[in-house]
Amino acid sequence: MDLSGARWRESTRSGGNGGNCVEVASNLPGVVGVRDSKDPSGPMLTFEPAVWARFVELAKRD
Repeated sequence: MDLSGARWRESTRSGGNGGNCVEVASNLPGVVGVRDSKDPSGPMLTFEPAVWARFVELAKRD
């Protein structure tokens, strides 16, 4: 999958300390990309937007 046009943003829960951060790209049609901010050229996960939205919804309940 080509994610070259992705605009990545860090999680709002990430601190400014360069720690364990997740970046999300939701600007591409039909896919949400997730990657480790410390390894931007490393592996990425992709999700259908509805699946990602459900994950975020459930994660916020914690």
